[in-house]
Amino acid sequence: MKHLLIKSLILSACSMLLFSGCKKVLEEEPRSFYDPNFFKTEKGVQGGITSQYAHLRFIYGQPYYYNTLETGTDEYTWASSADANFKDADLSGVGNLTPTSSRSDALWGTAFSNINTASGIIENAGAVGTIPASLVAEARFFRAFDYFLLVQTFGGVPLDLGAGELKFNTAPSRKSVRNTVPEVYTKAIFPDLLQAVNDLPDAPRVTGGVTKTAARLYLAKAYLTYAWWLQNPNSIPTYPQTNRTDPDNHDAQWYFQKAYDIAVQAINSPGSFGLETTFYDLHVGGNDRNKEMILYADHTQESEFYNGACLSCFDSESGNGRNGATWMVTFNYTVIRSSPDATGTGAGVSSVQREAAQPLGRPYTRMAPTIGAITNTFADKTLDSRYDGTFTTVFRGNWPKGGTPNATLYNANGLPVTPGQPILTFLDDESLAAGITYPSGATFTSKPAANNIGAGQLPGRADWVVTPRAISRIVFPNLWKLGVYRTDNGSGLGQPNATSTRPFKIAKFSELYFIAAEAAVKGATTVAGKSARELINVIRARAGKWKFSNRNNAAFVADNSAAMTAATPATIDINYILAERSREYFGEGHRWFDLVRTQKWSELAGTYEIGGIAYGNHTPQTVTRTIELKHYLRPIPQAQIDGMELSAEEKAAYQNPGYQ
Repeated sequence: MKHLLIKSLILSACSMLLFSGCKKVLEEEPRSFYDPNFFKTEKGVQGGITSQYAHLRFIYGQPYYYNTLETGTDEYTWASSADANFKDADLSGVGNLTPTSSRSDALWGTAFSNINTASGIIENAGAVGTIPASLVAEARFFRAFDYFLLVQTFGGVPLDLGAGELKFNTAPSRKSVRNTVPEVYTKAIFPDLLQAVNDLPDAPRVTGGVTKTAARLYLAKAYLTYAWWLQNPNSIPTYPQTNRTDPDNHDAQWYFQKAYDIAVQAINSPGSFGLETTFYDLHVGGNDRNKEMILYADHTQESEFYNGACLSCFDSESGNGRNGATWMVTFNYTVIRSSPDATGTGAGVSSVQREAAQPLGRPYTRMAPTIGAITNTFADKTLDSRYDGTFTTVFRGNWPKGGTPNATLYNANGLPVTPGQPILTFLDDESLAAGITYPSGATFTSKPAANNIGAGQLPGRADWVVTPRAISRIVFPNLWKLGVYRTDNGSGLGQPNATSTRPFKIAKFSELYFIAAEAAVKGATTVAGKSARELINVIRARAGKWKFSNRNNAAFVADNSAAMTAATPATIDINYILAERSREYFGEGHRWFDLVRTQKWSELAGTYEIGGIAYGNHTPQTVTRTIELKHYLRPIPQAQIDGMELSAEEKAAYQNPGYQ
């Protein structure tokens, strides 16, 4: 896609969006150009609002941008098939993050384009005479939403796109001036969200539409993030340079309190939102548009047009709003082989074939979870359902769906396996590690037709096994919660090579509890029943409730909520909240923002463990990241710098320090 300069004519060209399962749909003709007169018509406002939702697909699910939010954190590192897009973001000596290589460019152009469309609606909708304030408030929400993403990522960014601050720009301009962080928050983000809270309805206008609850969530989160910025506990530099003082003369504590108050208000007045009963319910395919989802980038299996990508093709991973993020965190399980007979010789058979199913999908092997994520973040895999509801840890035989006729194959220890039985299992812990025999490479030399991925075997077990400390950059658990989901597979493998038709989750009702708890830990005065510990325990209680076991592929009903809440420390701190946030939102694109906001990035992700890039690598390597102060801001994309009519000195001054 051609890069759009922020001071050029910035107008949305998004395809329109369908909100499935609702009588009311956002269904407008796509346009490549919007002008003020167009926004003075009812059709123009409706089309512009629809594009606000559609633009989310160009950010969320875009795999290279997704990588910038996860790779380099304590959740993910680069995997064996990673290219520079992923290695550069890891900051571990295998690449170099530059204005040219940073994939935060996917956010820059898309967000500013949408901001300009939002400004066009806000300025001109009043001329129609029939547009309710609630509809204009949707544009205000998204303008604030985009500016919030930008200021967290790049620091201060321009409020003037060519026609004046927060004005709709119709005249191409190649000049640009960056505002400071306080200006972006106090002139753009806070006013728009406050107005949105006032004008948006309690119930969504259409399925997936923004509401008071959405505006309160983002207002509380913006207050929280700005409070941290004002406090700046680790003296992280900002840019453009400015004193860490608030133009309205409020201190950090005032904003922490506001974050708490707004989040609690949203919890107490949820509208149509609430927590799903179990973590499994929240993430199982087919239930994506549930009551906990406040905002998502929508996709659908029902229509290629509204999906933003093909439904039955060998698709590319990104562009045009495709949702290819889940491919990046899927290892190449299709390499696994089982033998046609117990001797383990002859031609190996692909026993776990590529399938459009939530545990599987199309493998790219670009991002691997760190060992610490498996062993420390998800240390409790028995009471807490979130490990089982996050990862695919058992890969089951599906070869008949691909046309292989064998009723039985032979796997570890030469033992027979049948369709649906485990072929590869990632064990929960190291308790059986001493009894595992691993091959020196991909296969056991005596049985070369089986294994093929260097997994181990335990006496008496037919499934290959890998312990948590034996995962590597090439063999690791998949991210089940983001896995593909289709209902049109029939009896076969379906369409695993098309990008995901599932909505990409952006914001959940549960985050209000985390925001309020974090603000409380930072000193906000709490109300009865909503201390930091009590708020976190609402989430932990839900995490203790089981409905289904992915590991066993069977119903499993258990309520461990009492044990989960009892295990919560009496006094919780920021590190505990961050650990809980990772358990709740692992791999969903929150982690880099969380670590940057709290200035815990170096502390929690400065080192990590992972096995090597070859099959048979099971010895953890400790890797050190070089996370410099400059990295707390991403570089301004080089295309933006190159496109401006500024002197070399002015361009250098426009760029974030350390990236010139």
